[in-house]
Amino acid sequence: MDDPSALPMLAPLEALLRLTVAALMGGVLGFERECKAKPAGLRTHMMVALGAACFTLAALGLAQEVGPVLGVDSTIVDPTRVVEGIIGGIGFLGAGAIIRDRGSVEGLTTAGSIWLAGAVGIAAGSGNYVLAGISVVLAVVILWVLGWLEHKLSRSSE
Repeated sequence: MDDPSALPMLAPLEALLRLTVAALMGGVLGFERECKAKPAGLRTHMMVALGAACFTLAALGLAQEVGPVLGVDSTIVDPTRVVEGIIGGIGFLGAGAIIRDRGSVEGLTTAGSIWLAGAVGIAAGSGNYVLAGISVVLAVVILWVLGWLEHKLSRSSE
């Protein structure tokens, strides 16, 4: 099709780059959880980010294929519906990381980092490496620096 508004076909090397970036950035998020011996660690975060990137790439590819079949511009087919499904699914996964025990709730930060790993995967899968990278850098600051500060403040108040 010579439709100038159609999405360009993604080269296999670009797909590999997007998936690899997603997995590596998910790994950065998961590394901190792994260091703190949390149940959802390095591999979990990498898999969530990789899965989200894969779903995103598949949605973009479907938009390219379905648009011409339906006789519509490929930008009319809405790949963001897949993103909505990813967000809901990851929310369910994150809920499984939250544990209520003896009146306290644990796992909220891990659930949040799983959710962010999905968002980073979506960003990398859509080719927005800057958004994915900045998100991971900010997450590392939140998890490591603020975690350290929070620990110091809680110890000094005892």
